[in-house]
Amino acid sequence: MSASLRRLALAAVVLLSPALLQADVKLPAIFGDHAVLQGGVTVPVWGWADPGEEVTVAIAGQAVKATADKDGKWTARLAKLEPGGPHTLTVAGKKDKLTRNDILVGEVWLGSGQSNMAWTVAKSKDFDKEKAAANLPKVRMFTVASGVAKTPQADCKGSWVVCSPETVGPFSATAFFFGRELHQKLDGRPVGLINSSVGGTAIESWTSKDANDGKAELTPIRERWAKMAKEYDPEKAQAKYKEDLAKWEAASAKAKDAGKTPPRRPQAPVQPELNNNHPANLFNGKISPLVGYAIKGAIWYQGENNAGQPTADLYGVQLPLLIQDWRSRWGQGDFPFAWVQLPNFETQAKGWPTVREAMRRSLSVPNTGMAIAIDIGDPKDIHPVNKQDVGHRLALWALATVYGQAVPYSGPLPGKPTFEGGKARVVFAHADGGLQAKGELKGFEVAGEDGKWHPADAKIDGKDAVVAASAGVAKPVAVRYLWTNNPTATLYNAAGLPASPFTSE
Repeated sequence: MSASLRRLALAAVVLLSPALLQADVKLPAIFGDHAVLQGGVTVPVWGWADPGEEVTVAIAGQAVKATADKDGKWTARLAKLEPGGPHTLTVAGKKDKLTRNDILVGEVWLGSGQSNMAWTVAKSKDFDKEKAAANLPKVRMFTVASGVAKTPQADCKGSWVVCSPETVGPFSATAFFFGRELHQKLDGRPVGLINSSVGGTAIESWTSKDANDGKAELTPIRERWAKMAKEYDPEKAQAKYKEDLAKWEAASAKAKDAGKTPPRRPQAPVQPELNNNHPANLFNGKISPLVGYAIKGAIWYQGENNAGQPTADLYGVQLPLLIQDWRSRWGQGDFPFAWVQLPNFETQAKGWPTVREAMRRSLSVPNTGMAIAIDIGDPKDIHPVNKQDVGHRLALWALATVYGQAVPYSGPLPGKPTFEGGKARVVFAHADGGLQAKGELKGFEVAGEDGKWHPADAKIDGKDAVVAASAGVAKPVAVRYLWTNNPTATLYNAAGLPASPFTSE
């Protein structure tokens, strides 16, 4: 062997020796080109390098150093950044340097949930109009492309996309219309939207294992999944899937012929512990990689799946639990969190009013809000295409409570009723400008000690109260409003926002 070949061979041995290999400095996908960083707060930036390696993170005149721990993880904390940009973010280690371009600073919101959060702008109403108006380069969206995982993941797949007529179609519509209004009403401030959502999924899958396991009330859900895992038979599951698929194909063809939306395609069988709905699986794969990324708050559109389950009554435990779980992991205190109350929809599932009520009562959790959507659903389609009003109502809440703008932001919410003289009287908060009836005031019911509900005659009393009574109930002890799957909203405030369904039970 010649001297030159010996030198090449020796160099190869040196380069390939595990003891001498150095890891490249790495960043998670969320810190990509076109990212939006949250303004006005400390911004953690993290990644991986060799254990003990010093890393320098620089942006907008700041340069912050961090040292990788024994597992190679490092975290640098940038001081508060002013809204604006574009900036260049650099991360330099001993031997290499990463550069992320076109970084903006503004407002960052996480949007999560099931199919109505995943529902795209392209599938929403007036897409051609929305597409033409989508030249909004300071609005960006990161869509988490990773799936379920059995353990919490450190990174995910996805990239930031700048909003334009060519790119807006696949954006989450609820998140986009929410973020667009913030951008417009906050004087053009950059807005970054993180979409982490999956259709047909349960809230327990979006909540961490520790949080799920720590709630005794959720034992029935844990036991059901344990039973499913124990009894799972791949061959029987495949046979059942083929049977369901044949039924779906027939139903889908019939729906298309009638001009209706086809039913959801059945999912191929999967071992229960890998199912989208298994507790913590989506948290592990699609939320855990985001934990720590500085955000302003979160919006949530989910509940349809749980409303169809026999454990729908547990949603009042699960929603506050998810909020607490995420807040504790992010370490940003009680960051703002709002959700969309389930809209009107004609379904055989009995849990829709129950989940709506759980959502209303979850407003007792500090720094939360709710977009009441009881009048903007589609009775025949679980996926209403009017996502513009959904995003608008979420944005009203954020503009008023997070950004301090003087705008009405909620439909009327009931206080504790009083019962006297055979009548129920309910005083409403958020009666902004006075309660108003749209047509005849209907949807109220009262019940006596026997627990039987009777339709009630109702009328607005003053600016902020409703009085309801029924000839069939001499002494009412409970009152409720719109307690059906697909009711017609009749009570509004002067801002045109509908009152929430409720029960006083």
